[in-house]
Amino acid sequence: MDLRRGMSWRLLVLNIVGALLVLAGIGLGALNASSLISYRNAARLHGGEVIELGIDAQPQAGQHGFMARLVGTPKVVEAPHDEQFNQSANTPVLLRQVEMFQWREISFGGSVHYEQDWVDHPVDSSHFKDPAGHTNPGSFPISGKQFDAGLVQMGGFKLEPMLVHALPGSQIVKPDAATLPENLAASFSRYQDYLVTSARPDAPRLGDLRVSWDAVPLQQLTIVGRLDGARLGAATDAADGKGYQVQIGDVPLLDLFPDLPVPPEFVMTWRIVSVLLAALGALVLLSAQRRRNDPLLALGLGAIGVGSVASIIWLGGANAQALGGWLVVALVGAVLSIWCLRRRSGTGGRY
Repeated sequence: MDLRRGMSWRLLVLNIVGALLVLAGIGLGALNASSLISYRNAARLHGGEVIELGIDAQPQAGQHGFMARLVGTPKVVEAPHDEQFNQSANTPVLLRQVEMFQWREISFGGSVHYEQDWVDHPVDSSHFKDPAGHTNPGSFPISGKQFDAGLVQMGGFKLEPMLVHALPGSQIVKPDAATLPENLAASFSRYQDYLVTSARPDAPRLGDLRVSWDAVPLQQLTIVGRLDGARLGAATDAADGKGYQVQIGDVPLLDLFPDLPVPPEFVMTWRIVSVLLAALGALVLLSAQRRRNDPLLALGLGAIGVGSVASIIWLGGANAQALGGWLVVALVGAVLSIWCLRRRSGTGGRY
């Protein structure tokens, strides 16, 4: 009687332990799939899941269409050139700014007064309260303009224009008066960081022009964009309406996109562990049924359990590859289980 009671307790414990292991394996697989789906759904708002390329990475096969995080300092291969003034700079973007010395109307406390200052757009003096004696020249003979580098690379990737225009920062470029074309050299001279038309630069007169250039500095950046071969650009289909991110320095992904959950790690490892855990539980259950231990049958049953549940979860995950992979796992598990049962039956064994 005591022996039977002891065996009953042993079988009960084995059944409980086996069932818990199977449930743990299935739960681990389901949790892993759910975490990955949540991360990918959040990443899709910004263009999709991001792969880490590191510092000054080079293009590799199989990366096309992915969002990628790249760190490095841009390299200007073809520098921008302001042909009109014959000015160039080693920068991704060169910006010409033109200002004219004009009258400005200033209202304060109900009173109005006028002063002359440098302004980067024509000031319409006809709308002044007292236009007499405060007439501005009108339109600028030279306009401001932006000049883009012909080719900007970071690592082995060419940056598309949208990313080039998003590069942050600004620094003054000192003009080179010696390179001015003859027609402009007769009118402009260098004064501090400007080219000016003033006969006395320290005392400009109404209608004088001054021209300056700003450049985007070359500095370490972190860029997230979509890969198109050896090109890095914006994800135009991103739900956030932007599809890229650019920040100064080596910035972690979660700082670039604070709304992203922590990306799951060791995804494939946890998938394998979940199947093995469920298989171990199935092996314990088989031994509890007083049947000979069969690791292959247990592995097949574990693959069926984990693969089936994970497939159901991935049905709503919008990822055909993951869904197909888990369906294959479940199918292989079913084939392996049937083969084990038939093999045992053919040898006269009991299952």
